[in-house]
Amino acid sequence: MQILHPFVGSIQQYSHEISDPDRYRPDYCPQCAYRPMTAHGFYCRTLVDVDFDESIPVRRYLCHGCKRTVSLLPQFALPYLRFGITVISLFLMARLLAGRTLGAAAVAATQRSMPYQRGQFWIRRFQKQAECLCAALAELTAPPPAPDFIRRALRMLQATGWIAAHRFLLAELRVHLLGWPAFLAPHGRVATLRPAAPPA
Repeated sequence: MQILHPFVGSIQQYSHEISDPDRYRPDYCPQCAYRPMTAHGFYCRTLVDVDFDESIPVRRYLCHGCKRTVSLLPQFALPYLRFGITVISLFLMARLLAGRTLGAAAVAATQRSMPYQRGQFWIRRFQKQAECLCAALAELTAPPPAPDFIRRALRMLQATGWIAAHRFLLAELRVHLLGWPAFLAPHGRVATLRPAAPPA
């Protein structure tokens, strides 16, 4: 299971900060609520962001209750996607909100030589996820008027902030910003929205 690292700062600062296993240790296992958890090393994953294309370490913790590991994913990265939130958001805003071509949207996302298939992949996944995002993000910001769910979701993400929205969606609802592939959809955790106001 992946949970989000609360670190705020540059990717370079993240790599330095994550070396301390106790600084961001989860208080309890998010899968079985057992405490405490033991530092269980790292795995490396590649990350492409604005002015960054390297591997980053991701810290893991082991639960002695359920014997499963929990990865502390940095909040600027998306589960199972190599590209960071900043790059993907710049691309989607340019293509779907500003109406730029695939090539121009790739340039806006600082990915000048990006193959067009990658952009189309992000667009397809976002289009499928847009209605769900609008419903989920209504807890954070009022849905603006828009001709379709895609533009409404983009405006809601822009108002909330893409990383803040990702943090809320993944941590609270286990919702992937671009939608989980069917074979990776998380199981065993109910996704519910808290009421906007307490009942009268």
